[in-house]
Amino acid sequence: MDRHPLRTALAGIVLIAVLAAIGPLLPKWLLFLSIMAASHGVVSLGIVMLMRSGVVSFGQGLVFAGGGYAAALAARHFGISDAFVLIALGGVGGVVLAAPFAPLLSRYRGIFFAMLTLALSMVLYGVLVKTDALGGSDGFNMSRPTVLGMKIATENANLALYWIAIVVVGLIAIAARIMFDSVGGLVSLAVRENELRVEYLGASVSRIIASNFVAASAIGGVGGALTVLALGHIEPNFSYWTTSGEFVFTAILAGHHSVLAVFVASFVLEIVRSFSNLYFPNTWQLALGLFLLVVIRFVPGGLGSLWQRRKVAADTAPTKAATAAVATGGSAGTQGLR
Repeated sequence: MDRHPLRTALAGIVLIAVLAAIGPLLPKWLLFLSIMAASHGVVSLGIVMLMRSGVVSFGQGLVFAGGGYAAALAARHFGISDAFVLIALGGVGGVVLAAPFAPLLSRYRGIFFAMLTLALSMVLYGVLVKTDALGGSDGFNMSRPTVLGMKIATENANLALYWIAIVVVGLIAIAARIMFDSVGGLVSLAVRENELRVEYLGASVSRIIASNFVAASAIGGVGGALTVLALGHIEPNFSYWTTSGEFVFTAILAGHHSVLAVFVASFVLEIVRSFSNLYFPNTWQLALGLFLLVVIRFVPGGLGSLWQRRKVAADTAPTKAATAAVATGGSAGTQGLR
């Protein structure tokens, strides 16, 4: 289905405006869950970006923690408090931490790519736990950020961070959708299907995967910074393998067909986590596993495949009707000749 970039941008801006407008109507607990869903969803969007080129990162916690620590350290040691500046620094932190490994990782595929990214994430976890200057195993707190020089009142903190998350993540989602529909995004799909043909056509598969990895690192760092701003605390568990596993789960639940599905999946995950902890304490992992089994069994292509099928069916319906009409008319004409 062809999407014009301007139409995609306008639809995204309208959706951002609608979500921002309903913010004051939401209770505080739902605002917080929405912030977490947005910040974690944008990290999973990076995994989806890599999935489109045929590889999966099991170490997205590397850039998630990198962005979070970059924002928290900038606030703690340099006195930077503006939320948008800290979010931007989180994106830069994710890129600086992961970009040096992009040329190496671009040579590997399948389980080797996944395990190498996981190993990098766990190496960072070990460094963070042993480094007292970074808070050690307990991490450290950071103060509430400001917005364009204005302090956020305590009673409005969740709403302000919700608006920030909706705007920042929404713009990233629009850019990702436009990129997916561009020539480069379609070439990434071709890489997943047949690397050899892409190389014969003159494109560099390694360069495509490396660039996708760097882009995924940037938005992963943004997600880490947003999470730290919402929690007011950073710790080494941001880089732990279970954190990366949750991002992979969200990407699997969403599939690679739709950007919006990534954030729907992330929100569903946050709701399941919250109510599991509330009504079934210490069974979060069990609920997650059962939920994943159901998704793989009944929706193997992810949530995005559900409305993708509807779009394909809607696009092909006129063609099928016209074909049927031609066939009917042709047989009627043949009978008339008889």
